[in-house]
Amino acid sequence: MITRINIGPVHPSTHGVLRLVVGLDGDTVKEVEPHIGFLHRGVEKLVETRMYMQSPPYMEKLDYIAPLSYDEAYVAAVEAALGVEVGERAAYVRLIQLELQRIASHLFFLGALCNDMGQMFTTFMWGFEDRDRVLALLEEATGQRMFYVNMRVGGVTMELPPDFSESCLSFLTYFEKRIGQYESYLEKNPVFMERMKGVGVLSADEARALGVAGPVLRASGIDYDVRAARPYYAYKKLNFSSVTALKGDNFARYKVRMLEMRESVRLIRAALLSMPEGSALGATTKLIGPAAKNRTVSVSRELPRGECMMYMVADPQRPYRLSIRDPSFINLAALPYLAREQRLADLFAIMGSLDLVMACVDR
Repeated sequence: MITRINIGPVHPSTHGVLRLVVGLDGDTVKEVEPHIGFLHRGVEKLVETRMYMQSPPYMEKLDYIAPLSYDEAYVAAVEAALGVEVGERAAYVRLIQLELQRIASHLFFLGALCNDMGQMFTTFMWGFEDRDRVLALLEEATGQRMFYVNMRVGGVTMELPPDFSESCLSFLTYFEKRIGQYESYLEKNPVFMERMKGVGVLSADEARALGVAGPVLRASGIDYDVRAARPYYAYKKLNFSSVTALKGDNFARYKVRMLEMRESVRLIRAALLSMPEGSALGATTKLIGPAAKNRTVSVSRELPRGECMMYMVADPQRPYRLSIRDPSFINLAALPYLAREQRLADLFAIMGSLDLVMACVDR
C-alpha cells in the first residue's frame, strides 16, 4: 500500500520553494510528483516591456548562485539580434569571469550536497570559504559581489584591474591543490560513498529521452557540452575538453563537477596568459537601441547547471518575445525517475546531485 506524504513547500533541502508529493511503501520511494511555481515572477513577459539593456538585472535573479551566467546568455542573444560582434579581448574577459562563476557555483553545489545529506558540515564551511575567495575576485573584476550586471553589448562594463591576473593566478595555484583535498576527504568517507555510489542511477538512454542537461547529462556518459559542440569566445582556442562519467549515479554527477572545476582552473590560467591587448569595454547602455538586424535568434550557452537556450523574437527597441530553456527545469523532470525504488533518506542526496535552483525553474 502506497502512503503519500508532503515534503515542502518550504524545506531546507529544496534549494528554494518546492513541494514534493512522495508515494512511499515503507521507506521505499515509489513515486515523486514535483509541484512548482511558488517563485514565479514572469521574467519572460517582463522583458517584453523593457528596453534591451534594462533586462539583465532580471536575468541575474533567475540564478542567484551563478547570476553572471544568465546575464551573459541574455546579452549574447541581444548581440545576435543586433548583429554585434564581441571584441577579442572582451571574449577572453567574459570567459574568465564565466569560468570563475562556474567554480563558485560548483563550490556551492558541493557544500549544499553534503549539508543536504545531514553530515560533513566541514565540507560546507570549506566550500563557502573557497567560494568567498572566488566572489572576491569577481568583485574585483566587476565592482559587485553578487549581482554583477557586468555584460554590455560588445563587451563588459569594466576592464580588469591591473593586478587582477596576479591575484587570480595565485588563487588558481591554491585551488588546484584544494580540489584534491576535497576529493581525498569525501571519497575516503564510507557514509558519503555509500549514499553516492549506485544511488539515483540515470542511464544514457534515459538521459537522452528526458533531455537532461549539463553535468547530469555528462555523468550518464553522453559527451555534450556547448563549449565544445558549438564553441564561443575563446573556448576553441584554449582547447577546451568536456568532462564525462559513465555510471550516471550521484557519485558520477559529483565527480563530473569536481573535474569541471579542474578544467575551469586550466581555462582561466590559459586565458590570463594569452589574453590580447586592447579594450574589453562594451557599448554605452542606451534605453533605445539600434534597429534589430535579425528578427529571430537562438543562443545556447553552457551554464553551470547545463545548456541554457535563449530564443528571442526581436523588435527595434525591445524583445517582442523571449523564451528561456532552463537546465534546472529540465533536470528536475528527471527526479521522479531517479528517486524510484530508492530510500526516502536518499531522495535528498539525489536532489542535491541535480543541483537545482528553483528561481530558474519557476522563472
